[in-house]
Amino acid sequence: MKTLLKYVGIILVFVGVGILTAYYFGQTQPNSMLLSALVVMVVGLLAHIFLNKYIE
Repeated sequence: MKTLLKYVGIILVFVGVGILTAYYFGQTQPNSMLLSALVVMVVGLLAHIFLNKYIE
């Protein structure tokens, strides 16, 4: 369980990259996709920092 928890932040960053890729290749231009990608990537970055700091 701890090994999976260490990678949650990186997985969230990759999900944010996937949202940005869908935005780039999609035909629509909603700003909500950009905002959701930003939120997911920031949460993933913070989760990666804090989880790796406290989990050994």
